[in-house]
Amino acid sequence: MTLHPKNHWDIPKQTARVAYASFPKGNVYMTMYDELGNLYQDGDFEDLFPVRRGQSAISPGCLALITIMQFAEGLTDIQAAEAVRSRIDWKYVLGLELTDPGFDQSVLCEFRNRLLEHGLTNKLLDLMLSRFEKQNLIKHRGKQRTDSTHVLAAIRQLNRLELVGETLRNALNEIADIEPEWLKSIISNDWFDRYSRRLENYRLPKKQEERGKLGLKIGIYGHHLLEQIWFEGNKKNDLRQLESVEILRQIWVQQYTFIDNQLVWRKPGESGLPPSSNCITSPYDIEARNSTKRDVNWTGYKVHITETCEPKNLNVITNIETTSATNPDGEVTSIVHNKLAQKNLSPGEHYVDAAYVDAYQLVEAKNMYHVSVIGPVGNDNSWQAKSDTGFDISVFMIDWDKQVAKCPQGHLSHLWRKTRDCNNNPLIEILFEKKICTICPVRSNCTSAKKAPRKLKLRPRDEHQALVERRQQQITKEFEQDYSRRAGIEGTISQAIGRFNLRRTRYCGLAKTHLQHVATACAINLSRFFAWSKHIHKSQTRTSSFAKLNV
Repeated sequence: MTLHPKNHWDIPKQTARVAYASFPKGNVYMTMYDELGNLYQDGDFEDLFPVRRGQSAISPGCLALITIMQFAEGLTDIQAAEAVRSRIDWKYVLGLELTDPGFDQSVLCEFRNRLLEHGLTNKLLDLMLSRFEKQNLIKHRGKQRTDSTHVLAAIRQLNRLELVGETLRNALNEIADIEPEWLKSIISNDWFDRYSRRLENYRLPKKQEERGKLGLKIGIYGHHLLEQIWFEGNKKNDLRQLESVEILRQIWVQQYTFIDNQLVWRKPGESGLPPSSNCITSPYDIEARNSTKRDVNWTGYKVHITETCEPKNLNVITNIETTSATNPDGEVTSIVHNKLAQKNLSPGEHYVDAAYVDAYQLVEAKNMYHVSVIGPVGNDNSWQAKSDTGFDISVFMIDWDKQVAKCPQGHLSHLWRKTRDCNNNPLIEILFEKKICTICPVRSNCTSAKKAPRKLKLRPRDEHQALVERRQQQITKEFEQDYSRRAGIEGTISQAIGRFNLRRTRYCGLAKTHLQHVATACAINLSRFFAWSKHIHKSQTRTSSFAKLNV
């Protein structure tokens, strides 16, 4: 399969149509080609192949489309390469002669690596969205919604004892390939008994004290290996440059420390284990993180899906973000708005759940991107707000121009100053006079402090007002009815998991996992375009026969 001329799809078009005449109609790829034309051109990926030397390169436009079709059907590289050689519908869409022999499956892996190296992963989705825009399938300043789900890394979940043991074993295996004689000279025979096969939890001690001793012993062995590599050195190779050795060093720093010149296995709350956002959970995917959300615990990543949600129109995935499993959803809101703005696809209304919304996001989205974020904000959790008689912030009158607040008893504050919270977010701190608060007859409704006066902490003016307005809006029937649009994103996540296997990664690492998610989003868009063009109605939420009895 060699590089075709500029309009390579047109050359075998008649031959492909004749062969396709007896092929079953209603094929998603056939519909895509007939109605959308060529999604990807070779020139779109010219940065991947800047210099043409030797034999002609395989068409990058074809490879991009093959990548999407591969993920649409959940094929391996071998299966995708075989589909190019044997399937008429694939040859038709790719513009290949019926006798085209195809290519070796390794070309697909090389193409993905080139996309990653040049930072063009998102281009697969961006070019597709550009074509959808030309077909008027995406409404300008329309409605969009976002939600996230967890993604399991392509590794087994390890406990701490398995982690340190597998990390040491991984380093030993790589060193054994490069410097076997040197390695044998610095270890004893019992190393072979301990690390010749992978550590399984069922083979490890069951008592906590014995597990602790084994963890410390593994730590001593690993420290000995690192010490030999760093201080004894090696004449042939610098083993410090090996990836497995660097991972060993990082995990040993996280899991062990020295106290009084003695190696100690760190314990939660005592020797200072790193936070889960920094803690490596496997030597085979050092970017995967362990996280817990409600009753779900997983090791891997998190994917955020944004799609259009216009009534009676095609729902198109417009953005996909892959983050660490420990990243809060609220940190992604600004990223999504920025990415959509760069693609000129900013929505007028953006529906998200409470995890994506806070006062800052409401203000930033409106002022920077002209987007109205539709989602509930957290309630005031102060004891005053929860009490029927308590004086929460809402009962205080705030005069922002004069920088003064009035309490329910009519007394004015005497101090207004700017400060920051523990996360370095700006705050306004307001204090009332101590002598007035001390003798106030309703003091017990205002503060639980014995002697200190009432203190208020507010967000900056725009954020505070946006927060107050949203809390008032979200208790209305109109808001509840409008916000119900967000629920449809659950169906998209279900489709992505059930049909396109989004829950599990094919590859290790955040960048490669994101490439999988982008290709999957493109595959979902093609599937939905096919259903929309064939006037297949969107499925409604199914209700069980038993539940219908209660209607």
